[in-house]
This record gives sequence, structure tokens and C-alpha cells, in this order.
Amino acid sequence: METVTYTMKLHSDKDSAQWPPRGRVSQHCPSLLVRLMVVASVWALAGVSILHSQQSKPAEYEVKAAYLYNFGRFVEWPAKVASDKSDSFRICVLGQDPFGRILDEALSGETIDGKHVVAKRITKSSEAVDCRILFISSSEEKRLNDTLMAIDKAGVLTVSDIPEFLQRGGMIQFVLDSNRVRFEINLIAAQNASLTLSSELLKVAKAVRKRS
Repeated sequence: METVTYTMKLHSDKDSAQWPPRGRVSQHCPSLLVRLMVVASVWALAGVSILHSQQSKPAEYEVKAAYLYNFGRFVEWPAKVASDKSDSFRICVLGQDPFGRILDEALSGETIDGKHVVAKRITKSSEAVDCRILFISSSEEKRLNDTLMAIDKAGVLTVSDIPEFLQRGGMIQFVLDSNRVRFEINLIAAQNASLTLSSELLKVAKAVRKRS
């Protein structure tokens, strides 16, 4: 049976954040095995193995849900966004939701910058201005250009697994690399939205696009 393995190592200057978020990822899928070891406030090694079965797709999106949460710990938002008086840190899904309850359960009880992390489903790009992180579903591929234009200056971190997402102006794209879930970054797009991505996040990306 083929095994998918994902490995991530990060250190946060802001938090000694956990990967995956406090083991919740392992609760959703019995075929997902999580090992976490933290040494001297450094994120040590976290290994995730996904066995190919009828549950392979849910397992893939468990890893992506954990990624979304951790992206929030390694990005600094512009002052106008960071000073938002809301008590919630919203991670939104635009379009057809591939996560289901996985995202809600992964985020349950978590906080970022003192705000409760919540999942929100939206159907219109105009609703995304209240989100810190926006996952754009593949169902929105034909409307992607309009969506990105609508939130261009809103200070929203855009994430998707739509092919060529970065080339079209997105910020972080999930990719499969030898059956591992990884991500690539369009640093220019993030900087244009006044977002600052941690150097540690850039180090673990599969690729970083630094030129337009």
C-alpha cells in the first residue's frame, strides 16, 4: 500500500505554535498518524502519513486545514487589519467546501494573536474583506481573476489548490509533490497586499516566487 508522507519544521518568533494544531488533525481520520516533538521552544519534527484508501481525500484536507491554521501564525497583517476590534480570526472558504467539518474541528479552541480562530464559509468575494485567510475552492476557478481583484487591497492572505494560482495573482498554492502536500508562495502578491511572511515560512515552501 502506498504511503504519503508530509514533514514540516518551523520556528515562530511569536509563539511556540504546535504542528499540527494540538493533535486535532489526527482525530478526524484513523489512517492519519501524527508524531510531534517540541524541543526548547522550537517546532521540531512533525510527520504525517496518509494511507491511500477511501479516506485519502479527507486526510489530504486535514493536512491542508492544519496548514491554514499555521499560516496564520507566520504572517503579519497590515496595521489596519491587525487593529481590527473583532475577537475572531476568520479563516474563510469561498465556494464549494472541500473540508467539511475537518476545518471546524481543527480550529476549535485555537487562538492567533489573542483572537479565537473560526472557520467561515462564504459565497461572494465581497464577503472576504472580513477574513484574514481565504481559501479559494476549485469551484471558483472561472471567477478567480474577479475574486482576486475584489480583495486586492483588503490585506487577505489568499490560498488555493487551483492550478497556476500563483501565476494568476494568488499568494499561496497547495501542490502535491511525490504525493506530499506542500505549498508554493507568490511573495510579490503578498507584499502588494502589505502582508509580511515569516522567513521561516519561506524556508519550508517548495518554491517562492519573488519576481512578477
